[in-house]
Amino acid sequence: MSQYADIILPVPLQKLFTYSVPEEMNGDLEVGSRVVVQFGKKKSYSGIVRRLHDEKPEYETKPIQQVVDQTPIVVDRQLRMWDWMADYYCCSLGEIYRAALPSGLKLESESRLIYNADFEADAPLSERQEMILNFVELKKVCTISDVQQYVSTAEDEKMRFNVLPQIKKLLSMDALFISEELRDAYKPKTDVFYGIASEYRSDAALSEWMEKLSKAPKQLESLMQFLSQAGGLTKAKNGGLLRRETASKAGMSTTALNELVKKGLLTAEKQNISRIENGETATEEAHELSEEQQRAMDEIEGNWKEKTTTLLMGVTSSGKTEIYIHLIKKCIAEGRQALYLLPEIALTTQITQRLRKHFGKDLGVYHSKFNDAERVEVWNKLLAGNEYKVILGVRSSIMLPFRDLGLIIVDEEHETSYKQFDPAPRYNARDMANVLALIHGGKVLMGSATPSYESYNNAMTGRYGYVELKKRYAGIEMPEIVTVDMKEARHKKLMHYHEDKSASIFSLRLKETIDKALRGGEQVILFQNRRGFSPYVECTQCAWVPKCENCDVSLTYHKNTHQLVCHYCSYTIQLPQTCPCCGNPRIEPQGYGTEKIEEEVKSVFPEARVVRMDLDTARSRQAYEKIIGDFENYKYDILVGTQMISKGLDFERVSTVGIMNADNMLNMPDFRAYERCFQMISQVSGRAGRHGKRGQVILQTRQADHNVVRHIVENDYEANAREQLAEREMYHYPPFDRMVNIIVKHKEWTTAQHAAMEAGYALKSIFGNRVLGPQEPEISRIATYYLERIIVKIDKGSSPAKVKAIMTDCMNRILSQDQYKGVLWNVDVDPY
Repeated sequence: MSQYADIILPVPLQKLFTYSVPEEMNGDLEVGSRVVVQFGKKKSYSGIVRRLHDEKPEYETKPIQQVVDQTPIVVDRQLRMWDWMADYYCCSLGEIYRAALPSGLKLESESRLIYNADFEADAPLSERQEMILNFVELKKVCTISDVQQYVSTAEDEKMRFNVLPQIKKLLSMDALFISEELRDAYKPKTDVFYGIASEYRSDAALSEWMEKLSKAPKQLESLMQFLSQAGGLTKAKNGGLLRRETASKAGMSTTALNELVKKGLLTAEKQNISRIENGETATEEAHELSEEQQRAMDEIEGNWKEKTTTLLMGVTSSGKTEIYIHLIKKCIAEGRQALYLLPEIALTTQITQRLRKHFGKDLGVYHSKFNDAERVEVWNKLLAGNEYKVILGVRSSIMLPFRDLGLIIVDEEHETSYKQFDPAPRYNARDMANVLALIHGGKVLMGSATPSYESYNNAMTGRYGYVELKKRYAGIEMPEIVTVDMKEARHKKLMHYHEDKSASIFSLRLKETIDKALRGGEQVILFQNRRGFSPYVECTQCAWVPKCENCDVSLTYHKNTHQLVCHYCSYTIQLPQTCPCCGNPRIEPQGYGTEKIEEEVKSVFPEARVVRMDLDTARSRQAYEKIIGDFENYKYDILVGTQMISKGLDFERVSTVGIMNADNMLNMPDFRAYERCFQMISQVSGRAGRHGKRGQVILQTRQADHNVVRHIVENDYEANAREQLAEREMYHYPPFDRMVNIIVKHKEWTTAQHAAMEAGYALKSIFGNRVLGPQEPEISRIATYYLERIIVKIDKGSSPAKVKAIMTDCMNRILSQDQYKGVLWNVDVDPY
């Protein structure tokens, strides 16, 4: 019998923690199960059992306090993936555990305050301390969040304050005690299920009851309604109705039904019910593939005989999704599971509707806009293995407990949304799909009209299979892309002008094209990859620009709230009426974002119905779905949006796309700027003319003669890729070398700088001139922390585990020094 267990705890430390297994728990423990353990003097955590063994550690072990699960909630294949991810992405298993499990499956330590009845104050308490103490005394036991909520509702605004400093003082006086208790965040959803009592399920017994109820007409009517809605007497004997179903039926009185329960005719039992609408039974067979699609599918399956991964490069609207559906159906027919990955939650609305028709209740959806309880239910159903043969989701879906994954589709594989930036683990779901497929013995299909250069290079060098779809479905032509040189347009006055003679943001060519589309009853998409009204405001007299007090960035102006907002830490102030430097009353917006474009559209096209989709208008799942659904149903003529609208959406009536300013993307200080610019403009251009006549794209830029712009107009992905890959190989950038981005953070600039310099010297002694920096990044201060960056370029043949060990050792040596306490490190492998 095992005497010890290595536990994964949700802490960012690079190790497992060994606990002793009490004798009475020996038969209950399994690898992958949750247990409760004490960590430190007071904290209790839930952790995952990673290994059971008899190897006594050098230190004195604490016993496991409680076994939470009778069966594992994390399966072996998941744990193998976690091990790989921890080594490659230089993170801890605890950080992966925090990211992988829904919050509802993580027991959380919640601080509970207990009133000390024996407390006697040595000195008078402050009014705020008295307020807190009286509240806790009344409640006996409460959480800190309970106290904060109570204080925040005080009638006197002066008595609304942050309670933590005062609670700390009361704790130091022993006026309060603190108790750490674990709570299970997930609670199953329940409903009452009404059924006929077993002794009255015969026709004779029911008839006798109906006679008895003749003097209680409301109860008799409810019984008749119940039998009718339950599907008749025969079905009602073997089934029943949930309370929520009775509430939605006319004439069904819950009160009357409860009276029948009291009389013993009906039973009422609580049952766990699903929070997730499972959808209807599949109604459609897969459509017959075109000759071109069938050729591509045959090539994909041929490639899979030798390679795990195949890249499908298909132009926008070439019918890639239909190929995906055929391949998923084949996978399910073989008795295996399939995962369909999308980069954005916004895309799941349209794709879900389409896949439901083909897979019905076999389809599960998983993403962060679902509430936590819904995500727990998807997790549990996959663990049970009796539902969901197909999962449609975003990057977090790779963390789910699949039993036998046969196929992973990575749609729009080039998208940066597959990369997790903060917090750790900073993984790329596209790359993890390959690891997951190898663990399960499955296959991966990556699809894109503009593949990432990593995937394209892997395909060209034979690591991936490669299949092309060069024509749009049903012979529809690719959109015509027209470039408007904005320098020339402004010089020659080829801009649209307002009544006050000021130039708008629309060139005459773009305005005329939109006018023509609207007159023809068609829709328009306008793309600007920057939200807000304008990137910054500026004093017209002294050029003062308001900046965030926590970050080294200018504040973005949001006109609808008349506020200046930091898009990094959410710091917000009202737009000042006069310049605080010179007193000038004229502070004017500079540049433009989606909010400004929306205002301009309403001014230039007053009859058009306009909607905006960006992070400000589409924060919730419902908001996403409503905007997309309304535009799809032609409730709006013009959609203004950020990169959200560039990813795989399919709108039948969109004939025109306007790229408002390509220069923002071309001029980004990033070695991937040209790749990203080509991808984003090509993708958003692909929304035009997907059904029927050829679409048109108007691309406004000040760099009309730029190579990337020329490649976009000519739809020449290969030429753009060749140029960029040759340059990257020369300078040892990905995909030819691995790249690790290390960010050193501290609230004092000198401390961050000195810690980064020591780390840089230590890493250069090992990696030599492959270490760049330290240097300040483009934004050198975020949320009060000063940043220093070190870039390490590593040969692709190097062992990720060894690289992780070197970096971890370097960081630990620096953090062990007193002057560097409080220094934080972010390690980002493959930061793209």
